[in-house]
Amino acid sequence: MFSLILLIAATVLLYYSRTESAIYAAIGFSLYGYIATDKLIPRVGPSFIKIGLFGKDMSKPGKPVLPETIGAVAALVYIMIMFFCIPFIFFRYMVIETQGGGQRESTIELLNNDQLKTFFPHNKLSEYLSSILCLESTIIIGICDDLFDLRWRHKFPLPAIAAIPLLLVYYVDFGVTYVLVPTIVKDCLFHGKKLINLGVFYYLYMASMAIFCPNSINILAGVNGLEVGQSIVLAMLALINDTLYLTMGIPTARDSHRFSAILIIPFLGVSLALFKWNKWPAKVFVGDTYCYFAGMVFAVVGILGHFSKTMLLLFIPQILNFIYSCPQLFKIVPCPRHRLPKFNETDGLLYTSRANLKEEPPKKWFIPILKLLNKLKLIDVEYHPKDGSIVSCSNMTLINLTLVWFGPMREDQLCNTILLLQFMVGILALIGRHAIGSIIFGHDNLWTIR
Repeated sequence: MFSLILLIAATVLLYYSRTESAIYAAIGFSLYGYIATDKLIPRVGPSFIKIGLFGKDMSKPGKPVLPETIGAVAALVYIMIMFFCIPFIFFRYMVIETQGGGQRESTIELLNNDQLKTFFPHNKLSEYLSSILCLESTIIIGICDDLFDLRWRHKFPLPAIAAIPLLLVYYVDFGVTYVLVPTIVKDCLFHGKKLINLGVFYYLYMASMAIFCPNSINILAGVNGLEVGQSIVLAMLALINDTLYLTMGIPTARDSHRFSAILIIPFLGVSLALFKWNKWPAKVFVGDTYCYFAGMVFAVVGILGHFSKTMLLLFIPQILNFIYSCPQLFKIVPCPRHRLPKFNETDGLLYTSRANLKEEPPKKWFIPILKLLNKLKLIDVEYHPKDGSIVSCSNMTLINLTLVWFGPMREDQLCNTILLLQFMVGILALIGRHAIGSIIFGHDNLWTIR
């Protein structure tokens, strides 16, 4: 019954999207994506297990076997519905605004100018298709990782290669590599210049963003629902930012944020369906495919929506998790293959997993830092009762840090706590971006000009 209601709602939205905003079409296809993903996952799960794509849920009694790489289902449904979305957000504008036959200069006044502004002109189609091509390449990388378990040093830079079509289209269609200089330093360091041209370094920055976003979601993982949950929270925060610009922003910023919303809304639909099956107690695992796909969606939206710096502010928890994990990632402190929290079958709670420092001691110069982190409650350190040497420490991930701060908890409570922290930090980041940012840079696009 619920699926039927969603189906009817989606059809109504698509009908009204003919003459209303293209966002109606995105919402309609988002509902179709939710229904398709929700119906496909239980049907394809057994087939994934049959071909060897499965994993054991280490945080459950008996360690049940669950189908792996199910995130590929959500990713492929997203790609398909974005293909079907093209006529509703591009073809309508071209048919309504022009006579066709290549005569773009001659218009037909079937809609007023305000209505036409809610659709996309044909020159936006190159950006749209480049984003789809980028996401398709990223999905292939994720599937290869799930199938062949690629080494980190091999798979880490691959998203930058997938982002090449995106960067080329950005260079041809937009090509802006200028950044605003903070008011405080522009006079003393930049001779009063408001803008500086980063040139090729700006493209390196965008390529780095394409690498960071997918890998950061992949690193902050291992708890039922966390990979999908954080992606849903990030999508909601990005949509809040888009809504602010669409309702209050200057006209030149609205097209970019409408484009962002068109990409994010269907992503939210398929992710909510996947979360239904991946949340505690999970029935499926999403695999690396979803992590790469979700991260690249945000990289694409940030780059083509021209708010990449704001997008990185939403990734503050992921950035902090990466920095916090660096001592283990770079082998300064021993790094077990799996740093998942330890499950206690007696009480059903998760406890911090630990790195054994007795068998494999850390670098000597880092031992005082470990003691300092322990005093600051940023890790949990176990000392030898006789000589006072460090025997073990909690693994350095945001998941384990949450357990250090709040104590052992059930898996769903742990996931919800991290997602709540993600949302609160994101809201504060948006407030800081628009309140403090305008003071620092002396400029903000978030006001209305009529």
